[in-house]
Amino acid sequence: MGKINGCIKCLFIFFNVVFAILGGVLVYGAVQATPFSHQVTAVGGPSLAWSWVFALGVLILPVLGIVAACMEKELVFKIFAGFMVAGMIIMLIFGIVVVVSRNKLKDSLDTASAEVAKPFMEDKEMKSMLMRFEEGAQCCGVVSSSDWGNNISRSCECKMQHTGFPFASGCKDKPVGTFGPDQIYATSCSGVIFGFFDIFFKIFMGFCFTFAILALLALLMSVLMIHLIRKHDSGGSSMAMKSY
Repeated sequence: MGKINGCIKCLFIFFNVVFAILGGVLVYGAVQATPFSHQVTAVGGPSLAWSWVFALGVLILPVLGIVAACMEKELVFKIFAGFMVAGMIIMLIFGIVVVVSRNKLKDSLDTASAEVAKPFMEDKEMKSMLMRFEEGAQCCGVVSSSDWGNNISRSCECKMQHTGFPFASGCKDKPVGTFGPDQIYATSCSGVIFGFFDIFFKIFMGFCFTFAILALLALLMSVLMIHLIRKHDSGGSSMAMKSY
């Protein structure tokens, strides 16, 4: 008879097998993304080396958990539990950093002045790019419609109150004393851009906090395994003493 309850052991192994498969999928994704690493870093994005570290960690740690369950060794479980504590702390830190970064980005966009829009209005190519973006994203102005001054672009014209675009907030009347469409998009383009970023921020926050909770569950299961092993070993020692 083993040192650990069979049902608990099978549940623990199943839990780790699922994450080992997930780790394999993440490693495959990192392999596919490697050719684009130079392009990502060239535009100021994070190094894809971190994706390799995370993917290998998700793959290797469950394998260590499976080995610990099969060997039923207290030391191996302690090592696994230590990694779970470290992983939980790292995921919580990443999640908090993402929350802070999201709030900073929102505040910077909310408090952005008209100076931000000047490069778009002064450069002909950037101005035409902004107009195309306004038509596609159903927004008006970089910060607000006042970026266009007294002559609001036709690209800001809002023809339907409910456009169906996820980040658009409908139409509003053009400011008094300005020329252009009578109805313009109420949402600024910076608000639309933040809407897109907000989706990724929320996905990553959910990802980090979910993994932190799962690491906590794995830690609790490891502590339970260690307790069962110690209980079995102490029981065996006491039986040996009695027979002696």
